[in-house]
Amino acid sequence: MPEAREHSALLIDFGGVLTSDIWSSFAAFCEQRGLDPKAAKQLFREDPDALAELRRLETGEADLGQFERRFAELLGTEADGLVDGLFAGLVPDEQMVEAVRRIREAGIPTGLVSNSWVMDHYTEEIRALFDTAVISAEVGLHKPQPEIFLLAAERLGVEPASCVFVDDLRENCAGAEALGMTALLHRDSGETIAKLEELLGVPLE
Repeated sequence: MPEAREHSALLIDFGGVLTSDIWSSFAAFCEQRGLDPKAAKQLFREDPDALAELRRLETGEADLGQFERRFAELLGTEADGLVDGLFAGLVPDEQMVEAVRRIREAGIPTGLVSNSWVMDHYTEEIRALFDTAVISAEVGLHKPQPEIFLLAAERLGVEPASCVFVDDLRENCAGAEALGMTALLHRDSGETIAKLEELLGVPLE
């Protein structure tokens, strides 16, 4: 009888994990608007008002237009096309996408856990990678709140301690770890894939 896996489910972020780096996309947008390339990142990291506006969008309390108007004022630019522009530089990380596909094909439950305002902008290819998708604005929760991780595990029918969680933000990894999940802070695709292969016992190279 095969030995039971210690880790039997994968939860994973989208932007910055299954795509190129978000901050680079934000920097390119700021440059195009004639702003300091670090301006958007600094607002999200250092300005409580900017973070509050982002959380309102991510949890469905504000619509896209409201966020664009408020954040544009903080950033010092025009609201038109703001969100599309911020994310225009994102491209799929094909290595990571293929790794998740192989993990799911191996019979391991997979869940997308994303701080986002809609499911519509995820392509069919991305949707097909997952058994469930927990989108913050759809459930009124956001990472790193523990409830969003618990909901994802519940939807997959697994215990939190059996989950591997991958994210590019330390605070989100810490939130998952507080529930007993094994969290991987994503910085390099090759390193993340090697760790997933080790933890989940699925050949990914």
